[in-house]
Amino acid sequence: MAGVFEIHIKTHFAAAHTLAGYPGDCARLHGHNWNVELFVRCKELDNIGIGIDFRVVKEKTARILEGLDHRNLNDLSMFRGVNPTSENVARYLFGALARELNNDRVWISKVKVSETEDAGAFYWEE
Repeated sequence: MAGVFEIHIKTHFAAAHTLAGYPGDCARLHGHNWNVELFVRCKELDNIGIGIDFRVVKEKTARILEGLDHRNLNDLSMFRGVNPTSENVARYLFGALARELNNDRVWISKVKVSETEDAGAFYWEE
């Protein structure tokens, strides 16, 4: 059986959102320090034993998160008509990062987004 390597990074951004139709406080504008974990898989390592450089993953992730940081997520085009829940933010980040990082050697396996320390959502594709 062939082995698979999986690396991950943790990062964060700050942003506000509202949840349309939510029956509680989250229907009002509020903010979070969102935590993001990105998981990247590969089957082969390069000639020095690296699947993908952590620095590359961190730089590309930071570039995408720049567009979310200190914003009202509801105002952003990718969330027009879609509640910017942890689930939907994770799905957006998965797609955006897959376009940046996926190739014939490495691929995004999943993204975790948490609004609080003890609750979050994973997104992956099968």
